[in-house]
Amino acid sequence: MLIARVIADQAALSAHCDAAVHAIEASGAKVLGADPLASDDGVMQMMIDHGEAAVLRGVIDRHFSPSDLLITDHLPQVPKVFVSDMDSTMIGQECIDELADFAGIKDQIAAITERAMQGELDFADALAERVRLLGGLGEEAIQQCLDERIRDMPGAATLVATLRAHGCATVLVTGGFHQFADPVAQRLGFQRVVGNRLATAQGKLTGGLVGDVVDSAVKARVLRECAAAADGAHSLATGDGANDIPMLEAADYGLAYYAKAKARAAANGAIDHGDLTSVLRLLGIARGEWA
Repeated sequence: MLIARVIADQAALSAHCDAAVHAIEASGAKVLGADPLASDDGVMQMMIDHGEAAVLRGVIDRHFSPSDLLITDHLPQVPKVFVSDMDSTMIGQECIDELADFAGIKDQIAAITERAMQGELDFADALAERVRLLGGLGEEAIQQCLDERIRDMPGAATLVATLRAHGCATVLVTGGFHQFADPVAQRLGFQRVVGNRLATAQGKLTGGLVGDVVDSAVKARVLRECAAAADGAHSLATGDGANDIPMLEAADYGLAYYAKAKARAAANGAIDHGDLTSVLRLLGIARGEWA
């Protein structure tokens, strides 16, 4: 059994639902139902027997793109663990790129960031190179960057607050830096932060990091450890880049948020249509229960 939940333009859902059902059944699967979700008539829930997730996802992408979707082998439940990436997921920027602008090298660093996010570069090597290039920048640029550049993604605070109200543990885990992640987490309501830390001395960035690098393996490990601590409870992860892939794959509900192609392909869900409150809708949390 597969359960697919889809949020898309209502006209597209109405116009293409029958064609999508036909395409799914032409692949050899049996569609047991395609109906609005009881808690939200803007979410279509499809129940499929003997189907393959990849085929189902391809049909949804062809008929309803752009859409928000989640495909599982069970009826989605409210998770007890939520682990999320920060840059371009919970906030709308890549902090290191914005910080680089204060050093006059944004284009140079952003090009490295983009390649790392696409999975074309080793993350740790790319991070070390970008941090090295920031060496000598005044530490005060971090606070100025926070104040002037860093903005929450729409729906982020509602998502975190609602999940916490439903008893979910929340962790912000980032390949970025505590100097940004700590205030972002406090503002959004995350209970814990895992990230890298920029080294400073005499009021300037040294071009190095303090401690071990938080990379894709650490992100996945944090999710697994949190789920184990919650007695194997259902877990949710959101992210957008190649560095998030192991975490997205490890989660029961891995949702790629306006993600790079490799991350989207690895996840079992994607947000390409709405804001972060779409996560709540796909999980079946009614609007009246949002914090």
